[in-house]
Amino acid sequence: MKRTIALVLFLVLLAAGLSSGAFPQPQKTRLILATATTGGTYYPVGVAIATLISKNLGEKAGISMTAISSAGSGENLQLLDNREADLAIIQGLYGAMAWQGRGRYQGIPQKYLRSVSVLWDNVEHFVIQAKYAQSGDMSDFVNLSKKNFSIGRRGSGTEISGRVILEGLGFSPDKDFKLKYMGYTPSAQALQNGRISGMNIPAGPPASAITQAYAAMGSKNLKILEFSDSQLESVNGLYAVWRRAILKAGTYPGQEEDLELISQPNLLVVHEDISEENVYRIVKTLYDNLDYLQQIHQATKSKALEKAVDGFSLPLHPGALRYYQEKGLDIPARLK
Repeated sequence: MKRTIALVLFLVLLAAGLSSGAFPQPQKTRLILATATTGGTYYPVGVAIATLISKNLGEKAGISMTAISSAGSGENLQLLDNREADLAIIQGLYGAMAWQGRGRYQGIPQKYLRSVSVLWDNVEHFVIQAKYAQSGDMSDFVNLSKKNFSIGRRGSGTEISGRVILEGLGFSPDKDFKLKYMGYTPSAQALQNGRISGMNIPAGPPASAITQAYAAMGSKNLKILEFSDSQLESVNGLYAVWRRAILKAGTYPGQEEDLELISQPNLLVVHEDISEENVYRIVKTLYDNLDYLQQIHQATKSKALEKAVDGFSLPLHPGALRYYQEKGLDIPARLK
């Protein structure tokens, strides 16, 4: 009798599962994508990536993704290391430092890191009050001596990249300026209120915080500082991750001319423990739906399959490597 009852129960459950279309179910995988503060580019693009993955892989593969706000690259790597996040968007500079065990990670290389894709270039916006801009390039920072300057949130990629750039140009940030540690939107608000004289906003243009400041203050009162060729060379002294970037006229309100800035690649990275199959599906979904991402933010319009590994300093995750090899990309040996 017990065997008969057990068999009947099994058949009832099996029939219920089949009739509801819920059998068999894909294994559920919930992933966390760490981004940055809401006033830059990481967060909106991260939300778009998470939405795209959840929409396309939720029912089919059981993969859902949630984007979370953070302090940026530095905190993102800590979140990955602690397994509080599975994927992250980080600066190319942080990728180089973390993998090589240099700079902030001196002697402690982050070997759990694997690369997935280059996303877009982070353009270095150093925005100051126009009254301090004489030459229009980064040499004008001498005029900000002992003045309040927002270098980004503590521990963020914004702070570290700002420090590396300023030090490469011969400045000592802690001694030369009164540093303030604020996110993008608070920095823009502080600039409007006169509480700071400048801010560091690395982001894919247009950065909403800069648009906000220009709209409120007018282009005659603000200046985005350019980088000369020699300044670009000096910045690349320790980490050769920056390249020339042209900020097209009209990117920000009242910006009438092209500006010669510099940029570094932003990377989508993942913890090595994420399965090969899941990373493969994620990469494939991203490149099958590039048009969706490019409608979300102008910065991603430069994203293309042929540029997927241009700028990596750490090896590819096996799932990403498999996808790129299937697509015929020439993968450098150092990334395998």
